[in-house]
Amino acid sequence: MKPDNFFLHRQEAVLVIVDIQERLATAMGERQKVIANCLHLITAAGLLRIPVLITEQYPKGLGPTVSEIKDALDSYHPIEKIAFNCCGEQRFLDELASVGKRKVILTGMETHVCVLQTCIGLLTDGHSVHVVRDAVCSRKTEDYDTGIEYMRNAGGVITCTETVLFQLLEKAGTEEFKILSKRIK
Repeated sequence: MKPDNFFLHRQEAVLVIVDIQERLATAMGERQKVIANCLHLITAAGLLRIPVLITEQYPKGLGPTVSEIKDALDSYHPIEKIAFNCCGEQRFLDELASVGKRKVILTGMETHVCVLQTCIGLLTDGHSVHVVRDAVCSRKTEDYDTGIEYMRNAGGVITCTETVLFQLLEKAGTEEFKILSKRIK
């Protein structure tokens, strides 16, 4: 893997939030941690003008995106899908192409299904993928662990919320730094 894949710069990044939906989230033991970390990332995206794409897997069955995340977004226009891999939905590919970013900050549910398949799809399409391990989850720990290992082996960068935030900020002393550092304390 090229060293450049490990760097995140705000002008190159897009945040993708996969399927953090009401009925799915209730089954997740790490729900609150994942939502809290996604909220940190959404705040950073807003401050740093990073686009956000959000998906919903079969919302008629799994419900809408959880209210905490919906309420934190500047605009809520989820990409509905039935494919597990977000890249299997043309609207997702079109919206991703329209933002023109090649580095994807990937979050969501479940790590070993939709997040994993989306990671592989994005890597196949030539994107650099940063999987935020404390902003993804699965119902079972062994499935989560398998998903993380699989994505790392495939070429995804496994990272965490604070690493992403500080890479995007690049330096201390800015107004954005002050706002985000207060959030994570």
